[in-house]
Amino acid sequence: MSQLKPPPVSLLDKYYGEDAEAIYTGRVRITGGEAAHGRASGIARSDDGSLEAHLRLPAELGGPGGGSNPEQLMAASYGACFHGVLKLLAIRSGLDLQDATVDAAVTFARDPMDGLFLLSAEIRVYLPGIERACAAELVRNAERICPYAKMFRDGIDHVVALAPENESPPGGAAA
Repeated sequence: MSQLKPPPVSLLDKYYGEDAEAIYTGRVRITGGEAAHGRASGIARSDDGSLEAHLRLPAELGGPGGGSNPEQLMAASYGACFHGVLKLLAIRSGLDLQDATVDAAVTFARDPMDGLFLLSAEIRVYLPGIERACAAELVRNAERICPYAKMFRDGIDHVVALAPENESPPGGAAA
């Protein structure tokens, strides 16, 4: 097995263009499950086969537990992205973040505005051995750059659409 390599630090270079320039799209399809409870169930599979998560309603919401749920998956995604941005910024600054730890939490809650639901998130960063002012600057810059942090702060462009009646899902694990 070959040694993992970090992405190029050039990803931190600013992009100047009129439209968003897609770099990568992850695709996941959710199938099956016991949807009668109105929360996540079934299996989430990525189109490349590298992700297969069995989704279950958490015990805290009256479910059986024993599987992942959307909040855990989002926390993992947010934490991994933030951690990656921290590492890239550290490489560019000549710092060694061998012991960097990012804890991510995503909370599913009741929304007092409409009585329905909302998400909130928290990232807590541990940078042992890094001078406090330098660590704080790294965290501020990572928050500015991390697309998940931007999403929680500013929202996200998104589309929700019903597929046409005569359209079948494309072959493979994800559309």
